[in-house]
Amino acid sequence: MWESTFRVDIRQGFRLPFPTMLTIPLARLEREGTLELQAAIPPDDPSWEGTELRFSAPLAISGKAQWLTSGEVLVRASIRGRMGLECRRCLDPVEVPVEEEVTLLFVPPGEGGEEEEEARLLPQGTGDLELGAAIREEVILALWPFALCKPDCRGLCPRCGVNLNEETCQCSSEELDPRWDALRALNEERD
Repeated sequence: MWESTFRVDIRQGFRLPFPTMLTIPLARLEREGTLELQAAIPPDDPSWEGTELRFSAPLAISGKAQWLTSGEVLVRASIRGRMGLECRRCLDPVEVPVEEEVTLLFVPPGEGGEEEEEARLLPQGTGDLELGAAIREEVILALWPFALCKPDCRGLCPRCGVNLNEETCQCSSEELDPRWDALRALNEERD
């Protein structure tokens, strides 16, 4: 069973009871230099609302946050889980693995580093760095929405909608699509 706690720890047993708030205490990170990250985001977490993503298991996140001497924070994390999709050809349910390595760079405001395309701003006036939104964005961008149930999936018949993987279609292949009649007429005139 997945833990419902988030752990930022280099010492055994230090736990924060935030199931999905991926929060790094910046003062502690600056003091210790590096913190281990471990979290599990439940499949029904509100952060996935509006994304149409359906996870079949909690998304496990593990990695390290590092305080750089320039005042920047570098987070390297591994994201693992399973997601339910529909086959793009036959619409059968398919479960695909989610395996992504992410690197997040947070820079202090006004340091000039925000011009870097991959850099994000550190929050001002708070002692914590919330990673939830950045992780959500990285997961959404990394996922490939076109899954196949099998490489040779035959899909659905465009006329009757039968799943061609399960049965043979009774549609006549001689039936012509009336939307192409004008093009057929032009082709016949040319001949």
